Amino acid sequence: MRLIHIIPILAISLVFSSQAFPQKPPSSAQQPKDSTANNSKQDADAEAQLQKAIADAGNDRAALVRNLKNYLVRFPNAPRKAGVYRALVESCQQLQDTACALDYAERLVAVHPDDSEMMLLAIGLLQKEGSEASLTHAAGYATRVIDRIEKAPPEEKSARISQKDWQTQQDRFRTALYSLRGQIEKSQMNYEAAAKDFQQSYALHPNAMAAEQLGEIAEMKNDYAKAIEEYSLAFVLPEEGPSGKVDRREVRMKLGNVWRRVHGTDLGLGEQILAAYDRLGTTPAAAPWARNKGAKDSFAFVLRNLDGSSLPLSPLKGKVIVLSFWATWCGPCRELEPEFVQIAKNYTGNTNLAFYAVNTDEDESLVPGFLDKEKWNVPVVFADGLDDFMNVNSLPTVIVLDRAGKIAFRMDGYPPEGFTESLTSAIQEALNPTKPSAN
Repeated sequence: MRLIHIIPILAISLVFSSQAFPQKPPSSAQQPKDSTANNSKQDADAEAQLQKAIADAGNDRAALVRNLKNYLVRFPNAPRKAGVYRALVESCQQLQDTACALDYAERLVAVHPDDSEMMLLAIGLLQKEGSEASLTHAAGYATRVIDRIEKAPPEEKSARISQKDWQTQQDRFRTALYSLRGQIEKSQMNYEAAAKDFQQSYALHPNAMAAEQLGEIAEMKNDYAKAIEEYSLAFVLPEEGPSGKVDRREVRMKLGNVWRRVHGTDLGLGEQILAAYDRLGTTPAAAPWARNKGAKDSFAFVLRNLDGSSLPLSPLKGKVIVLSFWATWCGPCRELEPEFVQIAKNYTGNTNLAFYAVNTDEDESLVPGFLDKEKWNVPVVFADGLDDFMNVNSLPTVIVLDRAGKIAFRMDGYPPEGFTESLTSAIQEALNPTKPSAN
């Protein structure tokens, strides 16, 4: 289960701190005084304009992206260019602008070729793009990260963890990386290479993702005995592991399909599953209800009201939707929601708007009692995957969707001042746009 942490409003100034992105130390070579003074003036001007770009954006991520892009046009060799790239990657992701996020992720990798974390992010974005060239590029990144992890000496580990724990972390990381590269190779129909990587992933840490993929490759090769064996392992292993999560019901359907192809009936399938279970000594985990799986845009989501009734978002297409993501345990949410409720009241009667407080609690039984106490007079719905879809990683988060379902405004955290003004301004802009939004 994804863990959401409470964080304060994004301290963007910290992103660009000299500690996180140190400026290049001055050259020991003697430079003319005029040249040194000129460079210092240019750097100071670049720094001042960067802080202005950040301040002017306030808490609006879309505005921050526009301002930082314009900043890079003016200062292509800014001292903190890498920090700007990183902020653009994060903000573009939160605005669901994949092309923008990939562009700046690859620019950052070019500046810092040992940044494994950014390479992994770029791999995911390239996979989403899906072209042959992007998949080849993604496989190359994956290979570079694998090589770097496998060559990492124990001396690199933090002194705060033991040698055993460090090795466990490395093995889990390699498990995920081999599976990731295998998925890319499988997409390219390079089944032999993919099978080797999935086998390596499984050898490092038995996981359902690798077993399911090996089952699919065996089935495509008409090796039904191996497909049955791999699907059986995928079914009895925990659904979630270092390589990702599988849908146990889908695995069950694949296993049953191959079994009937070989035996003509389901008879004996239960014994096959029990035999796989006995070999592993693993208790299958309960399969949770995967809501809104495969939804491609916000209007494809069907949420639930507090009484369990369905709330499809598709009828809201053409309206501006204002969403406040919250949880009962989130202190800042309790401070933000009364203002959110008041803003919603200010637009009472406006049929072009819809406001929802979107709950993300894992234990939904806590919600009714909490609302009875707080008396929030705004529609409350359960997230049902919408928080994951919109990359909500901290609470509270407020998002405004324009009439086409695009993110027009996003605020992570609760600022002590200016929330009502910022959100109201964003709503007015979404209702009556004065200019086309820049992506």
